[in-house]
Amino acid sequence: MTQLKKTKEPVHLRRKRLANGNVSLYLDIYLNGVRNYEFLKLYLIPEKTKKDRETNAETLRLAEAVKALRVVDIQAGRYGFRNKNRKDVTLLDFYAKCREEKRTEDSVKNYQNWKSAEIFVRQHFSENLKVADVSEEDCIGFRDFLDREAVTQREKEENRHRLSKNSRNNYFCKFKACMKEAVKKGLIVSDPSAYVSAAGIDITERSYLTQEEVRILAKTPCRYESIKRMFLFSCLTGLRWSDIEKLRWAEVSVMDGQTRVTFTQKKTKQLEYLDINAQAASLMGERGRASDKVFRKDIAFSTYFNSELKKWVRSAGIDKDISFHCARHTFAVMMIDLGADIYTVQKLLGHAELRTTEIYARILDRRKQDAVNRIPDLL
Repeated sequence: MTQLKKTKEPVHLRRKRLANGNVSLYLDIYLNGVRNYEFLKLYLIPEKTKKDRETNAETLRLAEAVKALRVVDIQAGRYGFRNKNRKDVTLLDFYAKCREEKRTEDSVKNYQNWKSAEIFVRQHFSENLKVADVSEEDCIGFRDFLDREAVTQREKEENRHRLSKNSRNNYFCKFKACMKEAVKKGLIVSDPSAYVSAAGIDITERSYLTQEEVRILAKTPCRYESIKRMFLFSCLTGLRWSDIEKLRWAEVSVMDGQTRVTFTQKKTKQLEYLDINAQAASLMGERGRASDKVFRKDIAFSTYFNSELKKWVRSAGIDKDISFHCARHTFAVMMIDLGADIYTVQKLLGHAELRTTEIYARILDRRKQDAVNRIPDLL
């Protein structure tokens, strides 16, 4: 009987005990006579509780998944056997291609963000760097470059030396999106930025209206009826301007007296089902043809639009810097104030991640307010 020759596995998951008691996980990759080590920045912790054991089990599953990706990379030729038709695509050229693909999308702001991020991609990376040669270390290097060194021309003139944390996060996320697109288009097998996290964002103050201020605003005349109806509709539904503006009657249905809007979010491209109350439904007016837009504007969205919105708010005696997006903030805070749980608010807003919704919970935390209000009279 002929014995099959056993092939030596090129990737092994190894462990290294650290001084603090944790165990660092890393990959031992041996290929073509060359050994490399890839530290995964994943750690096993001492198991003292059931939760510790569950955490370690999840960490090991993630490490095994990374190992499997590296094996696929090798089998597909990532280490020296790439497709010759694709290996010469440079990172800068591919990023520019991705950026131009965004030009055809509806979000002008998103396209501008891609252009702004490109300034720093070109500052940091060599023009000869191939997409297939981008490593995880390169991705970390770019993130650190944004954190420490990236400066716009205007900032140079103003003698400023750092991007805001939100800008750094935004630009690095565009770079990560570029690498993810390279995987989709078959230029690389796995995403080298997949396990490199962005800087995160600073929680900025979110302006919103109280329920009483919404009531006052509803009673205040506005020069443009469409501004009033669309803004109040957003306050009552949480929908973004971009989704309200494109809403058509074909997306609005009524069943057993309940009005539902079924639409695809312009920002996330996700299909959403949103039930709205009678007040919001009344703002839509008389039903038109299926192809008709629900809100027919008497003014286009522009700087002038925002200027008129601010005038209307001021005429109501409300001294706040309000933009159209503040209506979405108003809805989120109102839902939490009325007792809706954070998961329900997440679904209503269409947030992909809970942490985005949690920002509103921090704005209005009734438990904290109740706690401080229970302090007895001490003075």
